[in-house]
Amino acid sequence: MKFTTPATTNPIDQLRYIGRATDRIEGPLKTTGTAPYAYEQNEAAPNAAYGHVLGAAIARGRITSMDTSAALRAPGVLAVVSAANAGKLGKGKMNTARLLGGPEIEHYHQAVALVVAETFEQARAATQLIAVTYAQQKGKYDLAAAKSSAIKPREGKPDTRVGDFAGAFAAAPVRIDATYTTPDQSHAMMEPHASIAAWNGDQLTIWTSNQMIAWSRGDVALTLDIPKAKVRLISPYIGGGFGGKLFVRADAVLAALGARAARRPVKVALTRPQLMNNTTHRPATIQRLRLGATRAGKITAIGHESWSGDLEGGKPETAVMQTRLLYAGANRMTAMRLAVLDLPEGNAMRAPGEAPGLMALEIAMDELAEKLKMDPIALRIVNDTKVDPEKPGRPFSQRRLIDCLRTGAVEFGWKERSATPGAKRDGRWLVGMGVAAAFRNNMVMKSAARVHLDAQGVVTVETDMTDIGTGSYTIIAQTAAEMLGVELDRIVVRLGDSDFPVSAGSGGQWGGNSATAGVYAACVKLRQAVAVRLQMDPNEARFSDGQVSSGERDVPLAQAARDGELVAEDFMEYGDLDKKFQQSTFGAHFVEVGVDSYTGEVRIRRMLAVCAAGRILNPKSARSQVIGAMTMGAGAALMEELVVDQRGGFFVNHDLAGYEVPVHADMPHQDVIFLEETDPLSSPMKAKGVGELGICGVAAAIANAIYNATGARVREYPITLDKLLDKLPAVA
Repeated sequence: MKFTTPATTNPIDQLRYIGRATDRIEGPLKTTGTAPYAYEQNEAAPNAAYGHVLGAAIARGRITSMDTSAALRAPGVLAVVSAANAGKLGKGKMNTARLLGGPEIEHYHQAVALVVAETFEQARAATQLIAVTYAQQKGKYDLAAAKSSAIKPREGKPDTRVGDFAGAFAAAPVRIDATYTTPDQSHAMMEPHASIAAWNGDQLTIWTSNQMIAWSRGDVALTLDIPKAKVRLISPYIGGGFGGKLFVRADAVLAALGARAARRPVKVALTRPQLMNNTTHRPATIQRLRLGATRAGKITAIGHESWSGDLEGGKPETAVMQTRLLYAGANRMTAMRLAVLDLPEGNAMRAPGEAPGLMALEIAMDELAEKLKMDPIALRIVNDTKVDPEKPGRPFSQRRLIDCLRTGAVEFGWKERSATPGAKRDGRWLVGMGVAAAFRNNMVMKSAARVHLDAQGVVTVETDMTDIGTGSYTIIAQTAAEMLGVELDRIVVRLGDSDFPVSAGSGGQWGGNSATAGVYAACVKLRQAVAVRLQMDPNEARFSDGQVSSGERDVPLAQAARDGELVAEDFMEYGDLDKKFQQSTFGAHFVEVGVDSYTGEVRIRRMLAVCAAGRILNPKSARSQVIGAMTMGAGAALMEELVVDQRGGFFVNHDLAGYEVPVHADMPHQDVIFLEETDPLSSPMKAKGVGELGICGVAAAIANAIYNATGARVREYPITLDKLLDKLPAVA
């Protein structure tokens, strides 16, 4: 079939490739083990030595002595790097703590030395020969104990107030005032932080597992005190990140220092315990929710306060952000406070802010619904808003929360839910349903790309955008194929290299929409160059089936590059759109659980996510993102918790044996529905992010389902057996 596009129509709207369920173009490489990840760049960096990191054995204090002589004499050892011989080091903009500690120690497992040897085993063994003595200081490791000394963060917008919250809450006929807690959590991605570094004179190349190439290139330069132009970062494949690889970490910096000391390439991978204590994590929160409503369910007062902890100079977990935007209510108050804790750095993890914030807010909404004797979905619908509740003059570009709730209710069979907790049984199992709204802001970032057309008609796209398992390769290929009218097998996508134009990067749910918009812009510029080369009017040229057409002329696309490759580079940016419109994504999560009436064991029986997130560029990879996020939400609800050793100041269960995450046996079949939606105010792609929306609200939906099954309300995550057993109804 031949497709044509009128000149006045956005070419992306042809939907030949965009919007179609498409297999990952890099899938064969990954499934055959031939996609080289950071630690596997053996051809690019031959004869690499191995580095092994020594982490601090205390959480707070000072190194009083370090003897590396025995390590240097060990078999195969080439160098030992520490603060004593590393030279002048700075601190990157994105790091709270230094990536190489000493003599001061800021947190447990802060890197204090690197041993470089011929083999990994030699490096690991020699690391144990380094003799370090410490002067340990008393630290703060307990958020609850530090809550009273928490401060108002200096950056951002920690507090908001609209109307008279205190007065409206006191006057409300129906009120909820409850406190909820969420624990520290680990990203626990499959691929650990890993890097290979090589120097060519004063030029440094690092192959690393990193989500944000431009950010991290700059931070490597700052940390090593070298010009940014002398640093190249390459990250073509990443085995998961979830925000834990947004920033450069110790593996990259120490690989560079080790390579300089050993005068050859060095590879460094953090161990799993180091991943959990040396890198970032989602910080714990204490959240107080106060809701006041009329007897008809209209919220008149909504207050949300959150406390979280981080190292000195760190930032809070922004758990109140969704409460500023999700529900209507004339009188509002939100506040965030930050306690200084001497734990490893707290920072972004999938849907930072909204994920833990909705774990509290969406239970509070269910508690309010029960007090009102009102259906939880009806309560959410009656408090919907089409404008920013704090800035009524700023409308949402799209807001279909009600559609998500109503669609999900029908598809999930919500009418079968009993409003009476503990009323439904299946043998020994108590059965319940829960719902929660999903909300995540739609952020857009400036993003650039370069597009090449060669004489064979092959289109090559280059951008420093990364693929952390989300499908970036494929949606970028779909975009170029759509814009230039060629088949997917004529598209080559090259990602994750700081030599390429700077993209949005992978994070904040902005990556897919922003990066494809940058590719769109470059393709528009290439279309113009092709039309000029073929002596066509750029405003009339049509691109389809590998041909370029104008009037009666129909010319192969490849002919435009017959006399030389055509190259176009451009970017997409967004001006002040975010000031005129509130851009967000919405959804609804539905869960059915069974709770063993004797043991309190929780089993998830069914899950459904309904998402309104603009145009879905590739429903196949988008569904994969959402079911992965739902799985993470199940882990947050039922099992995930980094347990703090209050004496030593570290996370005790710092491996995948002690830090439990959901496995296949824990998860039922998961259904995902994407509402038909385009948002032209978001980008020329008319898309939004969806990968983080999928986790938002899941844990609360599970908690609400457990309450519906048992009548046991647990406000402290994770909801483990010990928190349920004494609250279960008596067995008949």
